[in-house]
Amino acid sequence: MASTGPGTGRRILVVGDIVTDVLAVLAGPVAPGSDTSAEIRVTGGGQAANTAAWLAWQGCPVTLVGEVGADQAGTARLAELAALGVRCVVRRHPDVPTGTVIVLAGNGERTMVTQRGANLRLSPGHVDAALGASVDAGHLHLSAYTLLDAGSREAGRRALAAARGRGLTTSVDAASAEPLRRVGAAAFLSWVRDADLLLANADEAAVLAGPGSPADRARALTEVARHVVLKDGAAGAVWAERGGAVVSAPARRVPVRDVTGAGDAFAAGLLAAWVGGAGAAEALDRAAELGAAAVGILGARPGPRPTTDGSAEVTG
Repeated sequence: MASTGPGTGRRILVVGDIVTDVLAVLAGPVAPGSDTSAEIRVTGGGQAANTAAWLAWQGCPVTLVGEVGADQAGTARLAELAALGVRCVVRRHPDVPTGTVIVLAGNGERTMVTQRGANLRLSPGHVDAALGASVDAGHLHLSAYTLLDAGSREAGRRALAAARGRGLTTSVDAASAEPLRRVGAAAFLSWVRDADLLLANADEAAVLAGPGSPADRARALTEVARHVVLKDGAAGAVWAERGGAVVSAPARRVPVRDVTGAGDAFAAGLLAAWVGGAGAAEALDRAAELGAAAVGILGARPGPRPTTDGSAEVTG
């Protein structure tokens, strides 16, 4: 992995999901009704938690707001995040489990089977309390999974509204194409209207903006968010600003081991640079750097943090 850069100085609040990933990196196509060999690992996951972990790995002050069960999995997930330097403002629930996702990864793709668990318990009151306690926060980043589930939707909407009311900038990661289809583009875009930054991958952008090139879709979505970043895998990414030009950036050409969490790492690189004052080109370059680091490892979280003498600091 590349060496980390300086933190932004402004605390970033990340609101959203914390899960256990049961990751199966498949040796070949799934054989329905039979056996398929895989390398299997149980690790921390969740879009919001992953993004927070990668932000902390870069040295950014970051607080994660979310929910877990009062179970062994919840204890393990919080310990992992704390070891990376993430401040966790997380409630624990004795009557629901920590969320779990089964991830089937192979051929540069991943398919997820999800139990949302305690993530559905995120409430507007918890979000308000977390914002009130984070007087040094300058930015709020929301995982759209929070909006896509009816149980946590009001908390997600409250997070954006309350952050704006406190003068924080805001960003939203569109999360996943199929849940976006289920809630509908019009509804989702109404919930994230006037966000400072919207991130989406190619499939999510197709749901939200319809047919067109990445640049065309990005421009269209600036009617909703002030800045839009569309990720297109190996084809790179584009950045559009309301009333401004579209900036394109190539992807890094690196060996791919596992794409799980690559978009979350990309978002963390982008946010660390942009919240720290970088322009579009620099922010996209940092995002591509972290996305490339993520696809070279198994799982969705960063590993040991490089130090200035070339050794590695084990952080959990």
